[in-house]
Amino acid sequence: MSQCASGASAAARSWCKLPTSAASTSRRTYAVLSGGAPRFQVFNRRAKWLHKERAASRPAESRQADYLKDEVAVRLSERLLDVNRHFSRVLDLGANSCNIARALVQENPDPDPAKPESPPLSSRVSELVAADSSETMLYRDADSEFNKKMNITRLVLEDEESLPFEAQSFDLVMSSLSMHWINDLPGILSQINNVLKPDCPFIGAMLGGDTLFELRTSLQLAEQERRGGISPHVSPLADVRDVGGLLQKAGFKMLTVDVDDIIVDYPDTFALMQDLQAMGESNAALGREMGPIGKDVLLANEAIYRALHGNADGSIPATFRIIYMIGWREGANQPEPLPRGSGELNLKDILEKR
Repeated sequence: MSQCASGASAAARSWCKLPTSAASTSRRTYAVLSGGAPRFQVFNRRAKWLHKERAASRPAESRQADYLKDEVAVRLSERLLDVNRHFSRVLDLGANSCNIARALVQENPDPDPAKPESPPLSSRVSELVAADSSETMLYRDADSEFNKKMNITRLVLEDEESLPFEAQSFDLVMSSLSMHWINDLPGILSQINNVLKPDCPFIGAMLGGDTLFELRTSLQLAEQERRGGISPHVSPLADVRDVGGLLQKAGFKMLTVDVDDIIVDYPDTFALMQDLQAMGESNAALGREMGPIGKDVLLANEAIYRALHGNADGSIPATFRIIYMIGWREGANQPEPLPRGSGELNLKDILEKR
């Protein structure tokens, strides 16, 4: 009788050996576990690639729906104003249609009223490597004017979760509204840390938390009413409380994580869903219901959305929660936080005097 328990997992059974008598009569080759941890699958990456390809294949609609990605790219790029450096080689990971490049070439990027004129941030970048898995999306605006204002190298990735770059090959890594579709966030953050040079930053933005909570709740109530059950129509997203821990686990230092809610008004839920599709932001969760949502559910969703969240002017709001993150690869001359308890001022005493 074999020494393996019949209820053991397949991985555990692969290490079990036959008794000597059995092994002498027949040889078997057993699977060996790989050294790395298995990648946790949440999203269908091929489905997401198709969404982006289809969106970019309609350039007029796609450009019209770029308002959110353009706005977040501008807000993300403004964080470079606090970093007084020139960056020889910058990676834009998950570049979409090069929204970050468009933000970097904008004139007078500094919102400080004391500096009405400031050079574009692109003047501090020698080369921007824009990388994305969707070739159609990446090259959608390759003929636009902003391409002439900075050195952009476009690179189509086979897999955005496996970076094909050498260690310590970038002075800065940026990512805007792409990482919320990554299955293995800890893994990609570790890879980003690896491709950065010592004492160089990663600056990213991703959708998270309560993004589209209005649509999520109204769809759930609509399906419960019409079908007696619910299906996941809005993708699961990381919470801001987890992002700092993931950055720290990946080896980043001097962390900064903050949240910004962008609320966009739409005439109705159908316009919202059409824009999400044009953005390439349709649901790509593995457990999603295949096929279009039923007309009865959509009509119920419209009524419930308006009843719960509608504006007084007849429009409906949609909340996009943006998580911004900054982390630095450890470096020899990097500032270190003071030891706990070394402060000379007591915060309690300061607050009591106010």
